[in-house]
Amino acid sequence: MKTFILTRHDVEKILTPPVANETVEKAFKAYSLGCVEMPAKSYLYFPKGDLRSMPAYISGEGFDIAGVKCVNVHPQNAAGNLPAVMAVIILNDPQTGFPLAVMDGTYLTCLRTGAAGAIAAKYLSREDSEVAGFVGCGAQARAQLSCLLEIRNIRKIKIWQFPKDKDCVQEFKRWAQTTYGMETKVSSHMDDVTMNSDIVITTTPSRAPLVNYVSPGTHINAIGADAPGKQEINPKILKQAKVVVDDWAQASHSGEINVPISMKQLTKNDVYALLGDIVAGKKRGRTSAKEITLFDATGLAIQDISCGYIVYKALKNKRGIKSIKLF
Repeated sequence: MKTFILTRHDVEKILTPPVANETVEKAFKAYSLGCVEMPAKSYLYFPKGDLRSMPAYISGEGFDIAGVKCVNVHPQNAAGNLPAVMAVIILNDPQTGFPLAVMDGTYLTCLRTGAAGAIAAKYLSREDSEVAGFVGCGAQARAQLSCLLEIRNIRKIKIWQFPKDKDCVQEFKRWAQTTYGMETKVSSHMDDVTMNSDIVITTTPSRAPLVNYVSPGTHINAIGADAPGKQEINPKILKQAKVVVDDWAQASHSGEINVPISMKQLTKNDVYALLGDIVAGKKRGRTSAKEITLFDATGLAIQDISCGYIVYKALKNKRGIKSIKLF
């Protein structure tokens, strides 16, 4: 048997925002229904970043696949013309353990994270949401917007002017205007971005709260906190909000709630639900136009393995796809 080698170009051909949204939604539902085996992430810490391994097995909602993703997070990589996040995914046949494919996971990681935000917005944001505020302007901000536009009719985005990287903000602004014809506004004042935005999306590596105020009825996708000590949202907002997490163990260890939990500003009782339980219909999502909702996304291995499986199935019988014989 041969193992397929799937490049970023191969993955991009298959994994579009609507495909990613549909796949990730099914993966969250499978998780809620008990069709998933997913050990905790393991971390290796370095002076300038970290390396994580993320295994999972999914056996429901149309999936029968296992695998592991190896992914780094090095925020300073841009200075060396490298992505801050790079990943490789290995897919395995659950029946034999055979490695079916080795694939680029960098683009996949970015888009599956955007898809998780979009699915959270589907169940937690107001259906009439039109304005999105962005705190963070890199590759993940683009993925969040691309996937969100499949769910909500966003007409305007507001972008926080990050003091240390004005070029990034302008590049994101031009991209949104060129790609989607989006009305854009840039502001150096955080409150201008977060107040009166229907959806607020944070994608920074901050270790101190950045967002202090949002308007009633706002939904927040808190994406950036993905390691212990990171946080982007004032804990006072978390206390006011209906907080939904992708996974309790990961969120309390390394998500937006990790610092407030460790400081005893929040408890497990302050977390309303898992996103998968809302997708599966076990818990309700948004229940009023005025409530503040927040999704704490840490990123789950089931997102990676499910999306990788969709790509593999679409390409395994195509001519011209590279493969190697390992054994």
